[in-house]
Amino acid sequence: MRKEYDFSNAKRGAVLFVPPGKTRITIRIDDDILAWFIKRVDDAGGGNYQTLINQALRRFIETPAEPIEATLRRVVREELAEAPRPRRKGKTRA
Repeated sequence: MRKEYDFSNAKRGAVLFVPPGKTRITIRIDDDILAWFIKRVDDAGGGNYQTLINQALRRFIETPAEPIEATLRRVVREELAEAPRPRRKGKTRA
């Protein structure tokens, strides 16, 4: 190790170049979510989990959200379809 170093031409900042259109950030992601993305990349034979996360986020924001009223109606219809029908007492049809 040298006794002294010359930093007169040094540049501050990230070591890796960030391409145009990208922003370097720090984010906290749950361990199980990150593990899922890493496993998907490993299962595919390689790649970059960050690219996969970016693609998932892009797909999410580009997919139009179903209005809450439509979601509620759909869920109620699905639940009613699965519910047992009450048996009628009294007259029977012939």
